Amino acid sequence: MFAKEQKVNHGLLTKEEMETRKDLPLWLKREYETFVRTVTDKTFPCYFGMGGQLKGELRYAYVTQDDWSNLPKALISFLELFKDPKHKRHGLFVFVEPFEQEGQLEQYREQFWNILQYLHEEDPIEWPEDCPKDPEHYLWDFRFYGEPIFAFGNAPAYKKRKTRDLGNAMVIGFQPRKIFKGLEGTEKGGIMSREKVRERVAVWDQLPKHPDIGHYGDPDHLEWKQFFIGDDCIPITGKCPFSHKSV
Repeated sequence: MFAKEQKVNHGLLTKEEMETRKDLPLWLKREYETFVRTVTDKTFPCYFGMGGQLKGELRYAYVTQDDWSNLPKALISFLELFKDPKHKRHGLFVFVEPFEQEGQLEQYREQFWNILQYLHEEDPIEWPEDCPKDPEHYLWDFRFYGEPIFAFGNAPAYKKRKTRDLGNAMVIGFQPRKIFKGLEGTEKGGIMSREKVRERVAVWDQLPKHPDIGHYGDPDHLEWKQFFIGDDCIPITGKCPFSHKSV
């Protein structure tokens, strides 16, 4: 997608680096400050995001509009953290350089899926044979570097679902499925935790839970549809933009 000679190493960044490094672009500094203000607001619905930010447990990366080539390495570096058990609850947030003018939700959704497709094309590890490659299968999930990952898009075009607006940049969250161990939608602890968060989300958004939000493994649920939900209460229709490179 991009010329190899354009490669730069933006790398995986810690909270301290985001706050102290002088070589980071100004747009990133601004968007990070907005992100921090939002997720550390005492009424912010997601306890995990709030706690992770305050404790310095989150990791960050960024891409420009012209170059995404650092992202595969940054994501691999992030996944390598999980070899140390103390990192089991970490999340990665990737800031995408803002458009010159704010776009429509569909423009951000298209770019979100293009970035996931790019990551997939650059993935050095093949998906397991028994892993569904068709997003229309209820057990499909996104994989990278051998790990199943939940990815979700946040963008300024969200006007009703305020919890998905983290600033002027699109921000993509990456959460390896292993961090949800014990919090799955079929486990008692997971059900309680998710319901609490969803209740708080409904208060922030002044909207009921989006109909495409569910839990992985539910035969009536398609995982890809909750990666980038609508700014409404209308189920997403149509074909998933993602396609496995072997298909």
